[in-house]
Amino acid sequence: MNEQIQAVQRMQDYIKRHIKDRITPADLARVSMFSPWHAARLFKEYTNYTPGDYIRRMKLSESALILKNTNRKVLDVALEFGFCSVDGYQRAFLKEFGCNPKEYARNPIPITYFIPYGVKYSEIRKEHHMKEVKNVFVQKIHKQARKVIIKRGIKATEYFSYCEEVGCEIWGLISSMQSICGETVCLWLPRHYQTPGTSKYVQGVEVPLSYEGEIMEGFDTIVLPEADYLMFQGEPFEEEDYCQAIEEVQEAIRKYNPESFGMEWDQFNPRIQLEPIGKRGYIELLAVKEKK
Repeated sequence: MNEQIQAVQRMQDYIKRHIKDRITPADLARVSMFSPWHAARLFKEYTNYTPGDYIRRMKLSESALILKNTNRKVLDVALEFGFCSVDGYQRAFLKEFGCNPKEYARNPIPITYFIPYGVKYSEIRKEHHMKEVKNVFVQKIHKQARKVIIKRGIKATEYFSYCEEVGCEIWGLISSMQSICGETVCLWLPRHYQTPGTSKYVQGVEVPLSYEGEIMEGFDTIVLPEADYLMFQGEPFEEEDYCQAIEEVQEAIRKYNPESFGMEWDQFNPRIQLEPIGKRGYIELLAVKEKK
């Protein structure tokens, strides 16, 4: 991995750790080990954002999560993230998300969170080679009938092609939506859940079967029945090893025989992928049914 990518990643990591602090060009220059001018130029080249825009959007998204999930006052949140006044914070919030922070705190609506990706990870994906296989844990779980609000792609069969078709920022929007499982899901849809001209791979959120709320333009809803799943969970991993972590679990799935549970694969239900999070391990869920 080249020196410039490592420098930009160090700046991204520093911003993430100090997002509530005042971050100066000198701070970023120090961690990048380049001059302030060169550090800013590299940051813009590899992230497509100036450091200032990147920091502002990240502060606003982190603050929006707090407003959504707590009863904190807008003023307190604004000051915590380094905004000089509540008026300045409200103007920035409105410009970023199209709504007032006080209104959002009272009634959180889907907004597009800024979820930046480390520049080193795209490079790691290019360089990735399979290493030794680690343990993969298998557990049977049950899911109730539910709806899933999804954003369809065109031809995508996995995450990276989906991002090319839909845009990676869709994850930020979906992440702001309330989910009964506590997080977004990625699905490989069986053919009967696909509509003509749309992708097998989609992203969305699971909501109650009784959900009758508004569906945003460009999104769709499918209904999934009650079903059993086998949850495949890999060992915790370092974030830069995410490709290895995914491949380990998917290789285990390819080799697994569900007859050990007296089951067989249920091809009617979608295969489910959860966000790769290093501290918990990579997770996929595959539906099963009693073997006939």
